Amino acid sequence: MTSITAESEPLTPVLPPAFMGRVLAPPADAFAEAIGIARRDGSEAAGTLVLVDRADVLDVAVVLAPDEPLDTARRAFLAGMVALADAVGAHGPPEMPLTFVWPDVLVFDGARLGGGRLAWPEGCPDAEVPDWLVFSFMLIVSKAAAGDPGLTPGSTALDEEGFPPGIRTHLVESFARNLIRAFDGWAEVGFKDVAGRYLAHLPTPPGVSVTIDTKGDVILGEAERWPLAALLREAAWLDPGTGTVRL
Repeated sequence: MTSITAESEPLTPVLPPAFMGRVLAPPADAFAEAIGIARRDGSEAAGTLVLVDRADVLDVAVVLAPDEPLDTARRAFLAGMVALADAVGAHGPPEMPLTFVWPDVLVFDGARLGGGRLAWPEGCPDAEVPDWLVFSFMLIVSKAAAGDPGLTPGSTALDEEGFPPGIRTHLVESFARNLIRAFDGWAEVGFKDVAGRYLAHLPTPPGVSVTIDTKGDVILGEAERWPLAALLREAAWLDPGTGTVRL
């Protein structure tokens, strides 16, 4: 198999008109860069999609312009995760299981491939419309520099799972298209469209009714609640030591 780490092609996706791409060189951080742009330009930065051209991970962030209070606008995170899962599922080997660990971890074929996170203005009350949101995701492209994959069985990488060389660009393009689709569905038929697509990837106890409420929390049966807002403050998939996906 040709290693993705050997790619010489630059990361230059062709994005839908709603997006403006910015490709940065390492050691830039897409999440931090997008937050800086959003803080400076506010809603004017909406659609700015930041990419870092690195071989080990796919590091992407996009600035969003919410139109509802933060308490419910955080559900944009779930739309971003749906768009990410749709992009990975469309380009990966067929019939491989792709699931979420609530709320932010993306699992491919039983191992951690990456995840998403969300930022909003510090100090913004839940009852106010935030000036901006930033959705970001990171996927492991290759673990070649980490040594024997057998030493990190909890994670996987695109090049280990049969994704073809050049997949980084295709995934970014597909994510952008699917993000538009997710928000269009939300606008046309309500959040139930996003909720249903997210829940299709979320393992839950059998025989228990599962819904997502207006705050983005998962409600199981009559009494159990999986909160969203509190868990978004610290990404479960992020290794603080490396700043990338936990291996």
